Amino acid sequence: MALFKRINKKAKAEDNTGFGSNANNYGGRFLNKNGNPNVQKIGIGFFDSISWYHTMLKIPRWKFFFIILLFYFIVNLFFATIYSLIGVEHLIGITSTTRIEKFGQAFFFSIQTFTTVGYGHISPSGFATSFVASVEALLGLLSFAIATGLFYGRFSKPKAFLLFSTHAIIAPYKEGRAFMIRMVPHKNANLTDAEAKITLGISTEENGVVANKFYNLNLEIEKISALTLSWTLVHPITEDSPLYGLQQEDFQQATGEFIVFIKAFDDMFSSTVVKRTSYTFDEVVYGAQFVSMFYKNATNSKTILDISRLNLTEKVTL
Repeated sequence: MALFKRINKKAKAEDNTGFGSNANNYGGRFLNKNGNPNVQKIGIGFFDSISWYHTMLKIPRWKFFFIILLFYFIVNLFFATIYSLIGVEHLIGITSTTRIEKFGQAFFFSIQTFTTVGYGHISPSGFATSFVASVEALLGLLSFAIATGLFYGRFSKPKAFLLFSTHAIIAPYKEGRAFMIRMVPHKNANLTDAEAKITLGISTEENGVVANKFYNLNLEIEKISALTLSWTLVHPITEDSPLYGLQQEDFQQATGEFIVFIKAFDDMFSSTVVKRTSYTFDEVVYGAQFVSMFYKNATNSKTILDISRLNLTEKVTL
C-alpha cells in the first residue's frame, strides 16, 4: 500500500471520525459505494450479530419476495408432512387414492388453513389433526401480520433518493483547481435544507509510524435551501487544503478515500434522510469537468433535468 508523503502541513487533521487511526489494523476502503461501513463483525454468535428486521428492510426487493415465498412453501410443506404422518384419513374430504395425490391434497389443505381461507371441502377430524390445524392457523395469522409490517416498513422507510456520479474529478476552479463530485435527486421527492460534508481519509507515515489521517474538506457551498437540480460539491484546493500540491501521479500511486455524507429534509416523509458514499483515489479523474445536466425546453417554459448526464465529463487542461 502506497503512503502519502506530501500532505499539506497546514491542513488540520480531524480525530472524531468514527474510523480507526491505526492503518495497519484497517483493510480496504472505509465505506462501500452504497454507504455501508466496510467492516465485518466476528466474535459473536451469528444470530446475535444480525437484526432480522433491519436485514429484511435493506435486502433487495427480489430477495425479500423470494424469502417470503420460500417461507410460505416450506411452512406448508412442513404441516402437510405432519398431516400425512398423523394420517390423511383424519382429513375428511380427501378423495385421492395414491400417496402423492393424498399428500398434495394435504398440502393444499395446509395452505387453506395457514391463510385462513378454508374452502370447506376438507376438514380435520380427531384431536391430533384438529390441534395441528389450530396451531397452523395461529401461525398463519402471526406470519401475515409480520409480513404486512415488513411490507409497510419497506414501503414507508424514509430514503434519500439521490444518485452520485461514478467518479469524482479534479477540475479547474477560478484561478486554481478544485475537487468535485456531483449528485442529483432522481425521483419526485422534494428535498430541502440539504447539507453536505466530505472527509478525506488517507494513510500516512510520520516518524516511521503508519496511521490513518482524516481531514474535513471545506466546501464552496455546504448547505442549500432546496435540492431540485443537480448539486456539484466543490472543494477548492487552496493552500489550506490537504490536497494542495498533489499531482496526478499522487492520486495514482497513493491510497486515500473521500467519504461523502449528505443530509436533507424530505417534506413528504416529514423526516430527515441521509445518504453516504465514498470515492477512492482510483475513482478520481484528474483534469476533467462535469457537463451540465439541465437546460430549458424548446418553448422556454420548463427546465429539463437529464439524469443520464450525471456521469458525463469532458477533458480539460489543468
